[in-house]
Amino acid sequence: MYQRLRAHAGPWDMIVVGGGATGAGVAIDGATRGYDVLLLEQSDFGKGTSSRSTKLVHGGVRYLEQGNVSLVMEALKERGLLLQNAPHLVRNLGFVVPNYDWWEAPFYGIGLKLYNLLAGKYGFGASRILSKEETLERLPTLNTEGLRGGVIYFDGQFDDSRLLINLVATAYEQGAVLLNYAPVTDVTRDGEGFVDGVVVRDMETGEEFHAQGKVVVNATGPFCDDLRRKADPSVQPMIAPSQGIHLVFDASFLSGDSAIMVPHTSDGRVMFAIPWHGHTLVGTTDTPIPAATLEPVALEQEIEFILSTASLYLAKKPVRGDVLSVFAGIRPLVRSGDSGNTAALSRDHTIRIENSGLVTICGGKWTTYRHMAEDCVNQAATLARLPEKPCVTRHLNVHGFHPGSDKFGHLSVYGSDAPGVQSLGLAEPLHPALPYTGAEVVWAVRHEMARTLEDVLARRTRALFLNARAAIEMAPAVAHLCARELERSSQWETDQVQSFTETARNYLP
Repeated sequence: MYQRLRAHAGPWDMIVVGGGATGAGVAIDGATRGYDVLLLEQSDFGKGTSSRSTKLVHGGVRYLEQGNVSLVMEALKERGLLLQNAPHLVRNLGFVVPNYDWWEAPFYGIGLKLYNLLAGKYGFGASRILSKEETLERLPTLNTEGLRGGVIYFDGQFDDSRLLINLVATAYEQGAVLLNYAPVTDVTRDGEGFVDGVVVRDMETGEEFHAQGKVVVNATGPFCDDLRRKADPSVQPMIAPSQGIHLVFDASFLSGDSAIMVPHTSDGRVMFAIPWHGHTLVGTTDTPIPAATLEPVALEQEIEFILSTASLYLAKKPVRGDVLSVFAGIRPLVRSGDSGNTAALSRDHTIRIENSGLVTICGGKWTTYRHMAEDCVNQAATLARLPEKPCVTRHLNVHGFHPGSDKFGHLSVYGSDAPGVQSLGLAEPLHPALPYTGAEVVWAVRHEMARTLEDVLARRTRALFLNARAAIEMAPAVAHLCARELERSSQWETDQVQSFTETARNYLP
């Protein structure tokens, strides 16, 4: 990647700061229009919000209840496009709303029919009311006390960081240059005081370099105010950060192929219990926090809230000792007045052209990343006076596109890359509790820009998010494979294992 960087002459058409879903989407959109694009990520791709979602590609049932029909329609359309463009990573999943009061079936039944109606030709399947027997057939481990039946609807599920790595690969294939571990330490200005570039530090060498651009896009999510202040110290904060957490259990808590959706928890949020990579994922909370961090930690009250809420619906009551991993993520919500209720803030995206000339995009949701990117590139290209070119990402296959990837088993998330992973050998699982193999470690380093042990165990594979203890036990073997591929010393291995173990402890309840 650095070879492509050094070979580039003159200013970039577009510099994108931030390597999450939004930044990668902007890089793809810009590159497919023929613009020269440089993307810079301070840590690893998806280290922040984009690897810590509820793993849903959805319109957002709750936003329909809030009356935000336009956001729901936009997200449902994008959900359909994602299934079309990345079938190896997005799949259709049935969600059951269990009913314990007489009024719930007709009430939620009507709402979910509208939800499906808004999807139009991008629908995933018709919703319908279920009897008690049909509900338990789909959710054998549901709490039966007082159960009357349920309503089923269909939505999308995905692997967030795997999709992001595939988006990075797609952007690269379209001609973009993308660097991880390349934080922007400052911005530069032209003679009129407008931002015309960035100063970047290579984290591995410590070297700094300057990149000049016709426009700089700030796609740093919860950290966007940091870059805005570098460009203009007088700006007011845009972000009201909110933390959501998820608990992961073994598959026995949610046998069957359907998920549970609870429309109203005691804090007013929706709760999901979802089958994911052979485990059960339950979340989420919505807790306002003072500031964003790269490695957020679940709060005690959040863990207790999800355990107690899940116990109302699962026949097998989860306790703290059942938790295999707990992870926290930060939503980059856009401020609205002085409201302290982040659950009520809009999930629409916002694009702001700053007085400094910096273009900031924030808010939104994973599902709508492509539409957000299209909107952002349209405005950034106009600002930079780039040649006007149409967006072509609506029907652009994401790297790894493979409609029949299920035949590859747990390697299905690699899509068309799965045979390449298999060809490396090293097919034995690295831990009895997880399916990940040495071949996936080697592939991550050689082909997916993994630079650290954590990159491999948290985001190229999902070991840390599925079973933190197993990930810690795998760490020495994985570090040894990484060191061999990266030509690192035994001391590097030791340091990596120590650093990863400290991080992984935050994923243990």
